[in-house]
Amino acid sequence: MACAMSFPIAARLISEQTEGPAAKGGLMEIINLGKDDGLPPVDWSTVLEKLESGSAPDPNAPNARTTWLCTTSEDGSPHVTAVGALWLDDAFWFQTGSGTRKARNVVREPRCSIAVSLYGADVVVEGVATRVTDPSAVARVAKAWADHGWPAEPDESGSGITAPFNAPSQGTPPWNVYRIEPRSATVVLATEPGGLTRFRF
Repeated sequence: MACAMSFPIAARLISEQTEGPAAKGGLMEIINLGKDDGLPPVDWSTVLEKLESGSAPDPNAPNARTTWLCTTSEDGSPHVTAVGALWLDDAFWFQTGSGTRKARNVVREPRCSIAVSLYGADVVVEGVATRVTDPSAVARVAKAWADHGWPAEPDESGSGITAPFNAPSQGTPPWNVYRIEPRSATVVLATEPGGLTRFRF
């Protein structure tokens, strides 16, 4: 069971068709958890803009872009760890060594969640993690990490990545790349007009 924010469903809005890629061309269910407090539903397109731009609460803070990955341990307990994840092609991506606890967890139970604070909003995305080995996809996400300041590049096989440095806990390179396919997202909007909304894709 993936861990993330848990809120009682205060109100359910009718499902609506969206044109955004996050809904994969289908229906996206919008649940306004703040309706009883007079809050409007959060606009998912606004959240997407923040995710795609890497909008941080304080761009100059050392931990401005920390994301928190929650996986399920073998005994069913949650395991939460900071990861250098990024949002690309309507999904979160992260990398880790094959021997790490989070890697072992997602191999056994791929359902997980990832949380991030953006400028004016906190977001928790729940989804399914899948290891990515396609060389073109690995090269694309490695370039995205490099563009964000971490000089990652594909390893010789093209199915993993390497870099001059990484967190010591990740082990030696190459590191495996994972994509989290979103299934739902919970958003707390801290700026006017405020909002607390869950989206199901």
